[in-house]
Amino acid sequence: MNIAVIGTGYVGLVTSACFAKLGHTVIGADNDPAKIEKLNKLRMPIYEPGLEELVKENVKHGRISFTSSVAEAVKKSTIIFICVGTPPLADGGADLSAVEKVARLVAEEMTDYKLVVDKSTVPVHTGEWVKKTIQTYNKRNVPFDVASNPEFLREGTAIHDFMNPDRIVIGADSEKAKKLLAELYKDIDAVKVVTDINTSELIKHASNSFLAMKISFANALSRICEKANADVTKIAEGMGYDKRIGRAFLNAGPGFGGFCFPKDVSAFIHIADKLGYDFHLLKSVEKTNEEQKQFIIKKVEEALWVLNGKTLAVLGLAFKPNTDDIRFSPAMDIVAELLKKGVKVVAYDPEAMENAKKILKDIKYVDGPYETMPDADALLILTDWEDFKNLDLTKVKSLLKAPVVVDARNLYDPKKMKEAGFTYNSVGRPI
Repeated sequence: MNIAVIGTGYVGLVTSACFAKLGHTVIGADNDPAKIEKLNKLRMPIYEPGLEELVKENVKHGRISFTSSVAEAVKKSTIIFICVGTPPLADGGADLSAVEKVARLVAEEMTDYKLVVDKSTVPVHTGEWVKKTIQTYNKRNVPFDVASNPEFLREGTAIHDFMNPDRIVIGADSEKAKKLLAELYKDIDAVKVVTDINTSELIKHASNSFLAMKISFANALSRICEKANADVTKIAEGMGYDKRIGRAFLNAGPGFGGFCFPKDVSAFIHIADKLGYDFHLLKSVEKTNEEQKQFIIKKVEEALWVLNGKTLAVLGLAFKPNTDDIRFSPAMDIVAELLKKGVKVVAYDPEAMENAKKILKDIKYVDGPYETMPDADALLILTDWEDFKNLDLTKVKSLLKAPVVVDARNLYDPKKMKEAGFTYNSVGRPI
């Protein structure tokens, strides 16, 4: 099939590459010429494991190309995926201006049947507005359909998630649209949930909000555990064996981040408000998440007493490992707050430092984890990169001015850290 993917960010670029891998002919379009120029030189604008290799393979076989002309992509394709950004507005709603712009352009440029598919995370009823917009500007009365096909990709494992999904959700109101999308995904062995567009759109927000709720629940538990001298990791293990609950997303830490969970929780609260329902449960999830960042900062204060003038070695700036994404990263928020308190920060992240430098300019960036430590008064671990789990602790101790570690990701065994001579503070576990 001939496919256009409008938007070459985290979702759009992975979607383009994976559809091409499935044998479809894909045009990735973006109105950012610099991004397209980079892609045409086979340089990735984002970090995602395996993505560069996959794009190069598909370019070599002529299955994928990139253009800054959305009009060109529309004209050459039957199925058009909208993968543009839907950033949060001040009131918590989603900015749908980019979605509207694509819908209008499709209407103006199409000369034969098109299936327009929202893959961006959008509020319920967006599909209806996309349809109305295309109808309004469709001067040639060209036939078209609109559908919803939300993505469930995790940064760091996005290619695997696309090719091996838990489910594929298809929301459409016409049989033709349903058949086209079923054909598109025929080579992926996964449950196909076929429903109407409104339900499909809500599935995405409901899924992400529920996972965020699990994280906030684990973080709330961590605070109880510290007061009760109990171990949150063992509680999560005990809960996780219950198939109704599951172990995933029950890790206590500095809070959830990235561009999905914070935005989608806020958007779902806003959606509910507009529909006349006060989603107080999700409001508590948001509040708990914000409080957890302060909880970590308080741990640093308790470890160092006076913060002003102290030097802190920080490992991790991305919101999670295997990505360079710092959007809504709790690590970035925590570091920013520590800087306000007079802390000098020396930081390292395997992939996110170039992005972080654009935001946090008053910290020192170094080339490796150990380079953060000389003369530091403490070590703060904020992202659970695999490399950080395997540090030489003897070397860490020798480099730090004092053997103080605040581990916001629970990477190490408290008992072993104590035996090694560290003052060790983790999240929700007995010291």
